[in-house]
Amino acid sequence: MLCAAMIGAVSLSGSIIAFLKLEGRFEKPVTYPAQQLLNALLFGVSLLLALSMAAGSHSMLLMCLFLVIALALGVLMVMPIGGADMPVVISLLNSFTGLAVAADGFAINNIAMIIAGTLVGSSGTLLTLAMCKAMNRPVTNVLFSAFGKVDATTSTTAAATGNVKSVQADEAALLLGMASRVVIVPGYGLAVAQAQHQVRQLADELAKKGVEVSFAIHPVAGRMPGHMNVLLAEADVPYDQLIEMESINPEMERVDVCLVIGANDVVNPAAHEDKSSPIYGMPIIEAEKAGTVIVMKRSMGKGFAGIENALFLRDNCRMLFGDAKASLQELVTLVKDG
Repeated sequence: MLCAAMIGAVSLSGSIIAFLKLEGRFEKPVTYPAQQLLNALLFGVSLLLALSMAAGSHSMLLMCLFLVIALALGVLMVMPIGGADMPVVISLLNSFTGLAVAADGFAINNIAMIIAGTLVGSSGTLLTLAMCKAMNRPVTNVLFSAFGKVDATTSTTAAATGNVKSVQADEAALLLGMASRVVIVPGYGLAVAQAQHQVRQLADELAKKGVEVSFAIHPVAGRMPGHMNVLLAEADVPYDQLIEMESINPEMERVDVCLVIGANDVVNPAAHEDKSSPIYGMPIIEAEKAGTVIVMKRSMGKGFAGIENALFLRDNCRMLFGDAKASLQELVTLVKDG
């Protein structure tokens, strides 16, 4: 029971911090000297308290102190981790909750809780490992490296030069309608705007004009792996139009227009061009190789990684600012009437 209480407390406080980070309450990782040493110390103290209570001490003070330390440990573990890694952290915390349920099941001899907790814990662990593999980083790097902390003195991404070139909806509709092949890259912004039905309508209208349309799916686009697949399936986008990153990248040089909707870090060329970037080495959808890139965003805001996207400054990139749902609806109307 004490093991379940500790895991549950860490998961609870850690999940709250992860939620606040995803909501943008903490834009940068919060790091401090000897953070790993402090975490290890708190973990050791909580174990000693648990052993003391397991040995027969039933002091309410010890129990309260044990829970407070476990809650603090969850906060201190998640605070140094950057916003871009929050989906991985959430997946890991979900697996922790499964372990807590399984531990409770063993404590009260409940087979259903043991099975359910084990399934949640194992699936959460597998999902965490899959996400880390998609980002080309080990779990230990996610948890202990304070990913997202950018050094302005060394990052060349921060010093990227160029001008942002905007485009109006009618120009974007003309580019899309005249293209032979269009690739749409959905991201978290598409989910926030709940614009999946509008993007399907746009794809249908382009198909009527003889344009080959496909969707490039990054493994960690959105908050969880498969987020974009589920979102587009909800809008009845044909499954054969959903192309995985590894399959679409070799084709990007033959794409006339790449339409990026609410995606940021998963199309950032710094991942393979800037060795000082915190996302260097992460596989991305190589949108910059398309003939023309149209990026739909509300503003020039940064993604979860908290870094600038050099793609937005490329000569072949145009920014279509505005709410994704409204902009897509306007594009649908213009393409249909064009």
